[in-house]
Amino acid sequence: MIRREFLKAASTALGTVTLAPWILETEAAAAADVDAAKSTLAGAALATAKRLGAAYADIRINRYRSESVTTREQQVLNVARNQDFGFGVRVLVKGTWGFAASSIVTPDEIRRVTEAAVNIARANAAFQRKRVSLAPVDRVTANWRSAFEKDPFDVPLDDKIQLLLKLNAAAMKTTGVSFVSSSMVWVNEQRFLATSEGSRIEQYLIRGLPQFNVTAVSRETGDFQTRRSLGGPQARGYEYMEKHPWEAEAQQAGDEAVAKLKAKSVDPGTYDLVIHPTNLWLTIHESAGHATELDRALWWEADYAGTSFLTPDKAGTLRFGSPLVNIVADRMQPTALATVGYDDDGVAAQRWYLVKDGVFVDWQTTRDLAPLIGRKKSYGCLNADSWGSVPFPRMPNVSLEPGSANTSLDELVAGVEKGILIYGDGSWSIDQQRYNFQFGGQTFWEISKGKIGGMLRDVAYQSRSTDFWGACDGLGGSSTYQLNGSFVDGKGQPGQIGVVSHGCPAARFRQINVLNTAAPIV
Repeated sequence: MIRREFLKAASTALGTVTLAPWILETEAAAAADVDAAKSTLAGAALATAKRLGAAYADIRINRYRSESVTTREQQVLNVARNQDFGFGVRVLVKGTWGFAASSIVTPDEIRRVTEAAVNIARANAAFQRKRVSLAPVDRVTANWRSAFEKDPFDVPLDDKIQLLLKLNAAAMKTTGVSFVSSSMVWVNEQRFLATSEGSRIEQYLIRGLPQFNVTAVSRETGDFQTRRSLGGPQARGYEYMEKHPWEAEAQQAGDEAVAKLKAKSVDPGTYDLVIHPTNLWLTIHESAGHATELDRALWWEADYAGTSFLTPDKAGTLRFGSPLVNIVADRMQPTALATVGYDDDGVAAQRWYLVKDGVFVDWQTTRDLAPLIGRKKSYGCLNADSWGSVPFPRMPNVSLEPGSANTSLDELVAGVEKGILIYGDGSWSIDQQRYNFQFGGQTFWEISKGKIGGMLRDVAYQSRSTDFWGACDGLGGSSTYQLNGSFVDGKGQPGQIGVVSHGCPAARFRQINVLNTAAPIV
């Protein structure tokens, strides 16, 4: 089908839109051969590493598939499908890491690449200031799949296109909506890990990122306002598209984008804030998630991603927030993006507290980070975004626990005399120590004497991490808890993209400084 025919068929929603199969027959046969021989291929790497003197070695043989569909109004803008396959070998020689990788998955190439990794480690050893020590890990043989009901890669492309076009049509029902774009991205990771300590682990992961953006334009003033989707990315299958009310949310977004054109601009000042999970997740990510990365606190990321105000001496002593604040790291949470069976060290997924009763108590660790602070085990936070990337510490799912009482959003609002209710993530800024920050949002609603009033605009809240979490005096119950997150969390040099979820209830914060983002800077 030529491009013109494809666009015509898709934009008029006629017929069935098809693309070539994921893997051509010859590629499928080659892939099947590799899958059947993974243990043999891994053995070639591990035997070579041992013969060359490596104290530890592992090999990851991974396949990645992705699909994205993008539409605008009643047109299909783009359909893209990609897949990537290869292996990476990591070795420890003289207490120093070496790594090399290749997309040619054959025994001879694996032996060559393993030798290269050993040579890199030997060269690096001359400059290693402190020898790497690994926390122990159990030997394991496992086959793990993420929690999904319907594999999106088995769903016809036309079904995906029609759903997005219906979503666009729902948003366009509102008079004043000028543009709407929508998309869905699906990712499949097929991971195989073999280690010199005897572990053999297979994992199959599915993740999805559906999203839309609605724009309303005032022809009289030339002003325009947008409202993006609030449903975030999740580690779910195509059932996410079928069970979440995407059309209803799109229509609501159209109404709110138009309403923002006439909304009152906020008066800057001090307000009590009631923050919905669709906004608060990003504040958790930036102020708590990144701040509790141990490699940051040890200055490993100082040149690029910054450090952390949570230095190693503060664990167990620093008051991070009010006694209501309990923040957990969790690599086991169903449908969360950073959930796995095992990390790239072969460490089983775990759940632990980072902040307990308002006190900062623990870190995110890997096998080589844990011994640096006297820990005897890793929390399993090692990850690489590709077979060709060096595994390094990445954030687990970091979430705020709901309150013990089943407090509703309305009950949180009822306790506010003068405040603002905030939905959806917007622009943000935070310093290199993850301490001073500013966050915007999608929609803002005035609260007066315990009641939700009219819409506001041009709102951003500003605080310091410990002041903000210390001002938390109300948490919604489990009925207000939602999961959101990021599909594109960048870190490292060379840069890698991570995925991570943050769950939280609605929450109330007292006397937070609010800025007017439209006001001129003087």
